[in-house]
Amino acid sequence: VKENKRGFVASASKNDPCKEAHSFEAQVIIMNHHGTISAGYTPVLDCHTAHIACKFTELLQKMYKRTGKVTEKDPKRIKTGDACMCLLKPTKPMVVETFKEYPPLGRFAVRDMKQTVADGVVKTVTKGDGTGGKTTKSAAKAPK
Repeated sequence: VKENKRGFVASASKNDPCKEAHSFEAQVIIMNHHGTISAGYTPVLDCHTAHIACKFTELLQKMYKRTGKVTEKDPKRIKTGDACMCLLKPTKPMVVETFKEYPPLGRFAVRDMKQTVADGVVKTVTKGDGTGGKTTKSAAKAPK
């Protein structure tokens, strides 16, 4: 128990082991930001118990909050009240899953300047090779 730290995720190592996310696509709704957000913005994401900085590498499309209808492809910037699909890349190892599969691991809050700037939902995840986590003895013995 002493080896557990903030942000660690336990999973079933036989069925669907959790893996580090290299990048993920998410739908983000900007609630309260003082200026505009563009590619390269790196706030802290609060997802489950983890607090890790993630970079907005690409803004894919701007959309209506309620309907999800796309209003603009590849927007240069977004502001308060906008919703968009964007590509995020964690600066440290982080585990996220799609909201459809695992809702608690699929939502996050974007925080900057000690306040919540936006909320988001993970749509797709590009996972790593999974070599970073620990495997239990029973999972290592199990036939593959």
